[in-house]
Amino acid sequence: MAGFLPTPEVPARIGILQAGAEAAGCTFTAPEDHGLGPIAALHSAEYLTFLRTAHQRWSRMSGASAEVIPNIHPANRTDSYPKSVLGQAGFHQTDTSCPIAAGTWEAAYWSAQTALSAAAAVAAGGAVYALCRPPGHHAFADLAGGFCFLNNAAIAAEALRRKGLRPAILDVDVHHGNGTQGIFYARGDVLTVSIHADPARFYPFYWGHAQERGEGAGRGCNLNLPLARGTGDADYLATLATALQAVESFGADVIVVALGLDAHENDPFKGLRVTTLGFSRIAEAIAATGLPLLIVQEGGYVSDDLGQNLTSFLSPLK
Repeated sequence: MAGFLPTPEVPARIGILQAGAEAAGCTFTAPEDHGLGPIAALHSAEYLTFLRTAHQRWSRMSGASAEVIPNIHPANRTDSYPKSVLGQAGFHQTDTSCPIAAGTWEAAYWSAQTALSAAAAVAAGGAVYALCRPPGHHAFADLAGGFCFLNNAAIAAEALRRKGLRPAILDVDVHHGNGTQGIFYARGDVLTVSIHADPARFYPFYWGHAQERGEGAGRGCNLNLPLARGTGDADYLATLATALQAVESFGADVIVVALGLDAHENDPFKGLRVTTLGFSRIAEAIAATGLPLLIVQEGGYVSDDLGQNLTSFLSPLK
């Protein structure tokens, strides 16, 4: 008999990652509340309204499940926008890995505020780490998916851009940052680069292929660098060199690193085979650009190596 699989995106990640960051010399401060404005700069008003109200509306239904999980999706998203929370759930949630519970909006809101507070700090230079949960890079302007509701890295990059900076988002999560790509795909003022396991047979499947280069004003400002399953340190670092060349050519003056530690060889997703030492070498290569860095936590799931992987990445950035 089929059953539900437990999600790997569990609260225990926070304690492990915090300990790993502190082992690298990090100290933490609580995020400030920058309000809804910087979030609404990228996410649609109807989507934000849905995220804020969906669970309460869902719970009023007879026989409602504890979480909002869609069971119907539109064939396309151009015909109409339903009034029912059932229809809106299918419209705004791409898959079943982004259920909405009673505390989802508050958690997503403060995760975004964490990224925004880090963006305010990084504007002065150096490297800043934002311990965000839930993650964000699978969230589009009006779509949740893959454990993500608000796109923390994109929100932070937009805040930096509005301060007069020219940001590049470098996504090193094992999964393609499809939501980030979607948000900036037709824009030329933010570069999006993603190094990830080839989506031909890996989540998110429909996005992340090399031919996706942007459109309109964004043509040439989206770079996907898919890697074969099982790629290790040497080939990963060679690909990273290509990514950093694109960052230099774009003229970026700040890098937002969407940090997924799930590219590790022992991560439950088993997409790539980056070693713990490999994360240190990745960070060293990024730091060698000399640009200010904002590191926003994305994936990386519970294993014996998770905390050590974060320590390894952050240690060269002191």
